[in-house]
Amino acid sequence: MIVSIEDLADGAADAPALDPDGAPRDPLVAVDLSGGGSPALLERAARAALGSDRLLVGLGDADPVLARALDVTLATADAGPESVTVADPGERLEAIGRAVTANPRAALVLREVLRAVEHLPVPAALDVESYAYSTLLGGAEFARWLAARGPRPLPPETADPVLVDRAGDVLHVTLNRPDRRNAYGRQVRDTLVDALRVALLDDGIARVVLDGAGPAFCSGGDLDEFGTAPDLATAHHVRTRAGAGRPLHRLAARVEVRVHGACVGAGVELPAFAGRVVARPDAAFRLPEVAMGLIPGAGGTVSVPRRIGRHRTLYLALTGETLDARTARAWGLVDEISG
Repeated sequence: MIVSIEDLADGAADAPALDPDGAPRDPLVAVDLSGGGSPALLERAARAALGSDRLLVGLGDADPVLARALDVTLATADAGPESVTVADPGERLEAIGRAVTANPRAALVLREVLRAVEHLPVPAALDVESYAYSTLLGGAEFARWLAARGPRPLPPETADPVLVDRAGDVLHVTLNRPDRRNAYGRQVRDTLVDALRVALLDDGIARVVLDGAGPAFCSGGDLDEFGTAPDLATAHHVRTRAGAGRPLHRLAARVEVRVHGACVGAGVELPAFAGRVVARPDAAFRLPEVAMGLIPGAGGTVSVPRRIGRHRTLYLALTGETLDARTARAWGLVDEISG
């Protein structure tokens, strides 16, 4: 559904959000921004957008106040952090529409979480993300993805999933499962957190340098472990109290992450906590979770928006589009391209 600014202001996105059976009804509304409007109209439209329960995608150049109230704007020229510059806004709208149609609950929950955590302290925001993630783990969209994937054996144990080396006041930490493209599975997670705790406990460590062995920095969560937590409450506490997001946030001023190759899911979300991210030219960033009926769950709804804003984060997560190193640098997802 595409509405005008006036339609939006008059309540076009305010109809009941759910069908009688609880299914999302018209979860995506596009707003044609051509023609603009009076300041009073734009203010009314912005208020309506902030109160809507639907995903709102602007098409064209938006007034800054209205752009902020929308969830993302597709424009043919750079119009700030609320917008994504695309060659064909209509085609990109269709891509977003397909993602929302395939997994409407995950898409809407992502939108709600991004808005809810925008101004929360990081620890509280991580809890909100995890509550939502656990909710979706119990939902039909993730169950469908898991069933289509089929049963898989758990990944084998390895002797050194993370390498740690100290030279003076520098702690060098390397993800070391190149055979699994450094997937963020249980072994990698636990050993990485142990290494980060060393830095938290030792003020003599001035810098932590985190990188990955092999062709990719990190391919995201280990898919063979998805759906294996004993229950959703345990999954929440493991994700938040035993994950790397919190310690990376606490250490941010001392952490430099060097990324290369595929940076997928957690491979985007965790580096974004660091004070400095250096990318090789071949680095490519992607958030695939919505297509699995989930949202980013390694801290990405918290770390990534604090670098590129919630609007562009939503776009990346809904489309699953790959962001190259050059665009990531322009958006602020990385701080330097080197090598």
